[in-house]
Amino acid sequence: MSEITEVELAAARTDWGNELIAISVAFDTEGIEAATEIANRALDAVYDYGFGPVLFKPTMASGEQTFRSTREGALSYFVGHNPGFPRDHGFGLRSWREVTTETAASFMDGHIAMWMGSVTFIDKDGDITIVDKSWGYRKDAGGTLRIVLHHSSLPYQPA
Repeated sequence: MSEITEVELAAARTDWGNELIAISVAFDTEGIEAATEIANRALDAVYDYGFGPVLFKPTMASGEQTFRSTREGALSYFVGHNPGFPRDHGFGLRSWREVTTETAASFMDGHIAMWMGSVTFIDKDGDITIVDKSWGYRKDAGGTLRIVLHHSSLPYQPA
């Protein structure tokens, strides 16, 4: 298996953003069932739940459900509609149309890579949300980078 490159790392971030946009577009045009179908596909395409738990700390999660290691918890964060996660409203349902990343730093060692930086989300009305994000990746046997760590938070706002 080849070592992870910066090009692969950039492509993995682009893939994640494109999947999020696909969830939003599906919801806006076809409703929650279509968005959930796309979200399930996205989780299988970019995360590594088949390998083991994914360490997932979404931006807008709190209380006992701040940290999630299950696929169900991730799916609920992206599309909501899960009574087991009553605070989830579906981050992927927010009409996102553009996702870009700005790298602060990255680390690569063989088939493991870490990335951190800012992610800018633009919705269909042009409203912008920026989050601080860290992703950890593992290259699977087929050569695909898969997320094993996803940590996201809103930027610190000093008083």
